[in-house]
Amino acid sequence: MIAANITPSINLANTAVPSDIIIAQNTILQPIHTIAEQLGLLAQDIEPYGHYKAKIDPTAVFAKPIKTARSKLILVTAINPTPAGEGKTTVTIGLADALNRLHKQKNNGKKTTVAIREPSLGPVFGMKGGAAGGGYAQVLPMEDINLHFTGDLHAISAANNLLAALIDNHIYQGNALDIDPKQIFWRRAMDMNDRQLRNIISGLGRRTDGVVREDGFDITVASEVMAIFCLATDLADLKQRLGNILVALNSDKQPVYARDLNAHGAMAALLKEAIKPNLVQTIEGTPAIVHGGPFANIAHGCNSVVATRVAMHLSDYTLTEAGFGADLGAQKFCDIKCRLSGLTPDAAVIVATIRALKYNGGVLKDELTQENLPALKRGLPNLFKHIENMQQVYGLPVVVAINHFISDTDAEVELVRETCASKGVEVAITQVWEKGGAGGEDLANTLLTLLAEQEHNPSTFKLAYDSDHSIAYKIRMVAQRIYGAADIDISSQAQSKIRQLEVLGLDRIPICIAKTPYSLSDDAKLLGRPVGFTIHVRDISISSGAGFIVVICGPIMKMPGLPKVPSAERINVDEVGNITGLF
Repeated sequence: MIAANITPSINLANTAVPSDIIIAQNTILQPIHTIAEQLGLLAQDIEPYGHYKAKIDPTAVFAKPIKTARSKLILVTAINPTPAGEGKTTVTIGLADALNRLHKQKNNGKKTTVAIREPSLGPVFGMKGGAAGGGYAQVLPMEDINLHFTGDLHAISAANNLLAALIDNHIYQGNALDIDPKQIFWRRAMDMNDRQLRNIISGLGRRTDGVVREDGFDITVASEVMAIFCLATDLADLKQRLGNILVALNSDKQPVYARDLNAHGAMAALLKEAIKPNLVQTIEGTPAIVHGGPFANIAHGCNSVVATRVAMHLSDYTLTEAGFGADLGAQKFCDIKCRLSGLTPDAAVIVATIRALKYNGGVLKDELTQENLPALKRGLPNLFKHIENMQQVYGLPVVVAINHFISDTDAEVELVRETCASKGVEVAITQVWEKGGAGGEDLANTLLTLLAEQEHNPSTFKLAYDSDHSIAYKIRMVAQRIYGAADIDISSQAQSKIRQLEVLGLDRIPICIAKTPYSLSDDAKLLGRPVGFTIHVRDISISSGAGFIVVICGPIMKMPGLPKVPSAERINVDEVGNITGLF
């Protein structure tokens, strides 16, 4: 199924601008076993969740002969996000559809699979909305994917909170491990934006209600369990990583791990089904593997290693994305996911919009539809920095995808083309929201040409730093090489945490910087390509099970709050179960 199949009950041609959910609800989906068959999967290789979703058995997949000598892995990233929106997920999905259209036209037998993250309920009901794409470039069923899906995030919440309960129960039952209640690092989690739970006092009430202590909640996608879930290679690796979680220190300042509480086995049992990747489809019937969902501003922001490897095993081209801009998601994709998994990307697609570039050039949001070449010129350095990072730091060939809007003028598009060409980068215009895969064929052809050129001139993928260096060195390397900072400033609290990790021997691992996504700096108001700024390191924590150090910069926090008018207020369901207001 290459073109979208719209049921005749609603004539979308008469709808000025059909919403994402209207388009999704009027698409005729293929049975999930038909999608599985495209990838060579048999009935016993999948576990259906209804008619249109399924879990893939990775053990069965890896037992099959590999589809090609090596699937091409393409990373889709973007400039720093703005209120104007960039549409990175939409472009990722539309590009996958476009590649499959070209494969069919050429009758070359090749296949493309898209491997992306699961949405979090927090943004769905908050401000950002869902994460299933948009327009005619969506993964379906979008309502299920954006809400409970197959229950993965609930299982991750349960595993996280089981560990929290075991810690407090251990203390209440005599505290044989001598855990210091003032040195407990593990927090509870829920998949919802709720600022009220950021910092709490738990254990209030009678003596039998537990030990009174400071506590708090992180959003589930920021939990270390989510990071472990996405970086684990299989169930055995998952269980070992869960056991390696540093949960507290004892009164002698010695580490207490989850395995010391015998928590990792039960936690893994809660996740044994969740770790299997989820198979769904795009509007045009492209197989889509949607699995895992860490935020890129506070976690590593990539879908699961298992899902990416399954997609690469079964298809010739695998499209994946990393959250927010290339300074966050793409940096962590390369320096954390690829470093720890051995995956090697073949190319990067950087998504931008004319509107977002003008916003970076100082134009107000309500004036972005007006042609403004000087502002566009001022905003382009933000794009150039992301291009340089991918090319010069990571050694990846780059294509720029301009997600086209009707307000974009020919002069503005030409300015972007000319300036990118001066840096040796091709620009392709995409219209996948409006046209689906057909609107992404220019980008698909540009990408295929670039990949073909790499066959004769292969890129040398490299990392931004050596993880064996000191924590301060690694922070400085990312701050200066990726963000363009002049220097870093590490608070006394963070310095104390660094010394603690050095004593514990946990300092020679990758870092995961948590900062605002809206700027290359840690100040959300510094747009474009700022220079001469300092990255302020406020705190340090360890995700020893995941295998990285979290570096908290600026005012970033691990539990978001809801906006003044949450998206939840617009979402409804009628008496027969049809959902409205979801986007």
